[in-house]
Amino acid sequence: MPSLADQSVDQLGGPWSVLTRQKRDHVRLDRLLHELEGTSGAAQERVLHAIARLVFPHAFAEESVLWPVLRRVLPDGEELTLQVEQEHQEVNEIWSRLESSELDAEERRSAIDRLVEVLREDVRDEEDELLPRLQEAVPPSRLRQLGVAWEVVRRTAPTRPHPVVSRRPPGNALAALPLTVIDHGRDLVDAAARRTGEETSARLRSASQAMARAAGRIEHVGVLRRGERPSTRRG
Repeated sequence: MPSLADQSVDQLGGPWSVLTRQKRDHVRLDRLLHELEGTSGAAQERVLHAIARLVFPHAFAEESVLWPVLRRVLPDGEELTLQVEQEHQEVNEIWSRLESSELDAEERRSAIDRLVEVLREDVRDEEDELLPRLQEAVPPSRLRQLGVAWEVVRRTAPTRPHPVVSRRPPGNALAALPLTVIDHGRDLVDAAARRTGEETSARLRSASQAMARAAGRIEHVGVLRRGERPSTRRG
């Protein structure tokens, strides 16, 4: 099958197809990555924020809905999905470093360059290999069913990096509710911090960091790490 990038909406199974939804997100990500180039300071943070809110729910929905199907219907589905899960894991780990405030300017620039590189590799792997293979293996009606399921999960998924949680069910599915509640709460708090004065903003950012620490403790709950493969497992 040709790459998703070379197919029309009708060829992908229509507007409800998971392939159409995936391609739409990939196009938006490409625009954001181009926008990220050459930014710094507040402008860079704004674009990174938009990328995170796109990338992490998107990847979570893939890992919860799509990759289990690929492992069932393709003889080499295990190998194919593991490669993309490794890319997702690296994105989580890079992003966690960016959020840690431990990097100097040069290290931060290097981390962002690597982040962009991995995200582009991930899109190529999905559009050129995994998703065309899924397209070959299942009928258009199934692609539309998966599109609905993928969209439901994407809209209710965590919006932040969680590198310790399993990249596979059942761990990631069990982690969804508590981490989504915390992440959406942090999104609201951080948005409020950007709109307020310095003193109030500092208190709100402190509250956000407290919520981040709570999420970190949740990530280490043993049951939320079930299903993880050694190559994507973080201690």
